[in-house]
Formats: sequence, C-alpha cells, structure tokens
Amino acid sequence: MTVQASPVIDLVLLQKIANTIRFLSADGVQKAKSGHPGLPMGCAEIATVLLTKFLRLDPADPKWSNRDRFILSAGHGSMLLYSMLSLAGYIPAEELQKFRQLHSMTPGHPEVDDVPGVDMTAGPLAAGFSSAVGMALAERIMAEMYNTPKYEVTEHYTYVLMGDGCHMEGLSQEAASFAGHNKLGKLIAIYDDNEISIEGSTNLAFTENVNARYEALNWHVQDIDGHDMAAIENAITEAKKETKRPSLIVAHTIIGKGAPHKQGTSHAHGEPLGEEEVLAAKQAMNWPEEKFYIPAEVKAFFEQKKAEWAENRAVWDKMLAEYDSKHRKIAKEFMRVTSGQLPLQWKNATPDFPAGESMSTRVAGGKAMNAFGAVLPELIGGSADLEPSTKTCIKTGDYPDYIAPGMFLGRNLHFGVREHAMGGIVNGMALHGGIIPFGATFMVFHDYMRAPVRLSALMKQRSLWVYTHDSIFVGEDGPTHQPVEHLAAMRCIPRLNVWRPCDANETAYAWQHALARTDGPTAFALSRQNLPVLDRTHYAPAKDTLKGGYIIEYDPEGKAEIILIASGSEVHLAIEVANILREAGRIVRIVSMPCIEVFKEQAEGYRRKIIPKRFKKRVVIEAGVIQGWEGILGDSGIFIGLDDFGVSGPYQELARHFGLVADSIIDKLASADF
Repeated sequence: MTVQASPVIDLVLLQKIANTIRFLSADGVQKAKSGHPGLPMGCAEIATVLLTKFLRLDPADPKWSNRDRFILSAGHGSMLLYSMLSLAGYIPAEELQKFRQLHSMTPGHPEVDDVPGVDMTAGPLAAGFSSAVGMALAERIMAEMYNTPKYEVTEHYTYVLMGDGCHMEGLSQEAASFAGHNKLGKLIAIYDDNEISIEGSTNLAFTENVNARYEALNWHVQDIDGHDMAAIENAITEAKKETKRPSLIVAHTIIGKGAPHKQGTSHAHGEPLGEEEVLAAKQAMNWPEEKFYIPAEVKAFFEQKKAEWAENRAVWDKMLAEYDSKHRKIAKEFMRVTSGQLPLQWKNATPDFPAGESMSTRVAGGKAMNAFGAVLPELIGGSADLEPSTKTCIKTGDYPDYIAPGMFLGRNLHFGVREHAMGGIVNGMALHGGIIPFGATFMVFHDYMRAPVRLSALMKQRSLWVYTHDSIFVGEDGPTHQPVEHLAAMRCIPRLNVWRPCDANETAYAWQHALARTDGPTAFALSRQNLPVLDRTHYAPAKDTLKGGYIIEYDPEGKAEIILIASGSEVHLAIEVANILREAGRIVRIVSMPCIEVFKEQAEGYRRKIIPKRFKKRVVIEAGVIQGWEGILGDSGIFIGLDDFGVSGPYQELARHFGLVADSIIDKLASADF
C-alpha cells in the first residue's frame, strides 16, 4: 500500500506542537486540581514526533483495523494522550477542560471505547506494555492469515510508551521475554526514562541496566535524548527497519520539563504544578498565558494532517475493494473476523457427547474447542506451558498447529510459564480485533493473572480464560495446587462470566455461550477428574445450560421439600444425595448452576421458577468457599463446601475427609432438621 507522505513541517512548528501538548496537559491537570503533569510535559516531544510523522490513523473511524496502535502503558500520564487525540480530531478541545470530571471524555486514566482513539484501558503499570505485545502478535498473525503478495490488508505498527514503573513491574520482564523470543519486529516501545518516581529518584529502588536487560531478551535497543526531535525521529525510523526484533527506545527526559522549580523532581509527578508554577513555565518558554491555548498554525497543520490520514485511508479502502474482487473467499473471511462477527450456522459445530461416557470437563473442553475451532479460524491461543494438562491445543483448521518465533501462521501459542504476561497478551489480541484469544492454566494460578482478567472485564473484551484442575479434587499435588477460594475470587469480578460445567455437554454449551458473547470475558473452571456424561433423555436438555442455572432433574409435580443446587463435579454428588433422600420418601429438586452470573441475567420469572422464594430448605454443594452463593442460598439454607485449604492425597479420600460424600451430606441435613 502506497502511503501519502506527511506534510512538510519545520522545527519551529514542531516545537510549537510540542509546547501545545505540554501546556494543554499542564492546564488540564491544573484545572482538575488532580493528575500527573510530569510525564506529559516530559514526553511532549516524543508525542509530537509520533503524531506528526509516524502514526497512521483515521479519526473518522477510530476502530479502523489497519491503524497503528499507540498504547500509553504509563496511563497516569493520560493528559498527554488526550492532548494528542484532541489535536488529531478524535475528541473536542473543550473536553480537555473536563479532565477527571464525571462523564467526560477525559477520565483519569485512558479508557478504551469510552474515549475515541484510546486503544487500551491503561493504568496498572506494565499492563499496557504486555497488551501491546499481544497487539503486535495479533498484527503478525492476521498478516500471515490474510495478506497476499499484492494486498497487505494488515500492515501496521504497535507503539507503546512506558515509564520507569513499567520496567520495575515483573510483568514487563515476562512480556518482553515473550516478545523477544517471538521476534515481534513491528513492536516499538519508547521508554520515558526520567529517573523519577513518586517517592523520589528511581535510584532509591531501581538501579539496573535496562538497556542490557532488553538486549539480553533479544530486543533492538537505542539510547537517545528524549527532547531532541531529530533523534526521536531517527530512532523510530531505525526501529522500523529492524524486522526480526522488537525495539526499545530509551528516551532520557526531564519530568515536568519547562516547570522552572519542579521539573526533574517528584513534585512534578503526581500532583498539579500550581497556578504560579504553570504560569512561570509558560513565561520561561515564551508561551501565551491563555489557558488551553492552541496556536492557529498548529490547528492548520492538523487540518492538513487529517486530510493526509483520510487520503491514506482511502488508498487502503481501494486496495481492500480490489482484494475483495481478486480473493473473494479470503476477503470475506477477513472482513468478517475484523468486524467481530461469527459465521452463519457456527452453532451447529457444538459437539454432542453420548451418555454413558466418562471424561473430565477439561478433556471435553478441548474437544469443544476443536469442534468450534474447525469453523472459527480466529480462535487462537495457548497455555502457560501446560497444554498436555489443560487440553487446549487446537488440532483442526487450515494452518500448522504452533506459532513459532518469526513464523506466525498457526492456531496455538507457547506462552511459557508466564501467566501474568499471558493474560496481558490475550487482552492485547482481543483488543486488536480479528482474533478470539484464549489463555489456559491451572485454576490455582489465576492468582498470577487476576489483574489482566480484571482488565478484560473492565474493557468488555472477548478474552477467554481456560482454567483446569478446578478444586481440591486435583488430589495428590496438595493445597498449593488445589483452588479453594478461586471461584469466589473470579465471581466477584464484575462482567466476568465464570462457568463450572458438570459434564461434557454442559462444557460444550458453556463454550458456545462464551464465543457468542461480545460484551465481556469468560472463565472456565474445568475438572481434572473424569465425570459421567449425563443421559439427557432422563435429565434436562444440555441446551438449558445457556441459562446459567436450570432444573436438571424435576421433582414430581413441583412439590419438592428440598432443593439441591450444585456446580461442576458436585452436581453428580447432588444427584447421589437426592436418590438417597428419595428412597427415604423425600421429594427433591436438583438444580445445576454452571454459571451464577448468566443465571442472574435471566428474567426474574425464570429465576423464581427454578428457585422459588418458598423454598426455605436450600442446599448448595460446591468444593470451594461459600462466597458468591449467599444470594442464591438464602437466609436459612445450608452450604456444603470448604472453609479452609485442602490437603494432599487421592481425590476420593479427600472427598470423604472434607465431607463431600453422600452419606456425610445426609447426616448434615438430618442434624439441621432438613
């Protein structure tokens, strides 16, 4: 694709643009009386060079699939990004005066979707960097899948601005290691090396050689003056020439540059400069005292720049039309996946497992993934070095199994033992678009990746989290590997659907629901041990799984005395308990509750039909802690689960040790006068 050249711009105008960004940011923080002025003022030259000379955008279509991505990993410096977006035409200039105010387009940290032009919700340090790795990976995968020699419909760069804190966080090491190993040459990270943190000099806690670390991780590293715009431009140009390694540009900057008394100090980091200091900075740099001032020549330049961006987008649109005419089948697929839509009749791929078999839900999950993967080439992901245990290798499709360093045509990734980075990379792939990504590990290691799972929910991304070994029934590995509180920890994350299916067919429908969902992430909690595949001629249809909770075995004429509610493997235990109670003449209803969140989304009439208010004798059975079940359990119900960690031993012995066997439950019900 031929790209229209940028308008000629002299150094004087470049510096005016930089100072415009610098003081728009300082004014925004000062008006809000809250925020971080130091990074925006120190990175104004970096932002200027990126915006005027490198970033390929379309302000008229913020979600254009072939735009360059720019992620502010140091999200506290958000006024830098908002100033850039305002000049580029994404957000009105008056929004800069509403920084950190309720319902403004300029919240305290960048928020994807809520702010046009923001590519990721950033704030937790290094999270943006790890997701930028995922975006760069997705770009390469999409290029391999859909580009042809003449038509490069996916061909863009991922830029990320990092701070000192991003490098201090261990997450950056994981993500940088993955990126260097996989030769993500179109990832360009710029490090705002201002040597200041909130507590003072970074030397208080951070004295490592960052350059040497990244070189050891197979990165292309350059060292520059972050205020020298010619040096910034040359460094980015050199980074773009490096195709086999990601690039780190270490830009030495002065935090709060221009503020005569606070620049270079921690006082410029996380608090407004003060009216007098902002005024003094403007005077020192010969800038008008007017607040939120934008010079006429800067406005004129960006009008011309917007025309350039529009022309380049028109060139791409023309290429896409030709691509569609020459390669109709692949073009149709490309446009489908980039729109986030699923193909017609895709649900027909939902597998049906015959009754009488016995398999773990992790095995069933792998089979369901492969069934859907056969019709969804965009389903791509991997595990944290645990695929033989998580059963998450997609073995169908038109591509080789595994993506390898510099070779991006495949369905499966080796994330290595990097759970935290895996989470960020999966989010980046989802944010990029065109891919439905998944990441898999043992459920107990959700602890390592809670932050990216939370971000996936906050950003409403279709990130799929596959957790296996879902309870103390992991067995011999003991309490370090036995999740107890993890279901509760996941269920308390807003917008995250947590599925714990009871058999293979519930697992298949859980996957169907997750793939269809476009407004948030899904977590699967899957068993290590085998579970019977229920006979659906006797039990309720497996399709009822899609409602989150359903009566899996009806009580005669709806006259039950006791209702047993369970998830996952404990549904089979509930069935066993119910049979004993029925032999004693009791009338029992059994409810399978594979997903509390989806059940709560159902109409109240449906929920009351499944668990009527009149049912006082409710029993919830789950091999975990009680948190999350309170609303369903009611005031007088009984929870049968755990209130402490597990122990090492064969899972059958653990079941008896913790009272998760039928006769123990019968005794508990009797003692509670149930």
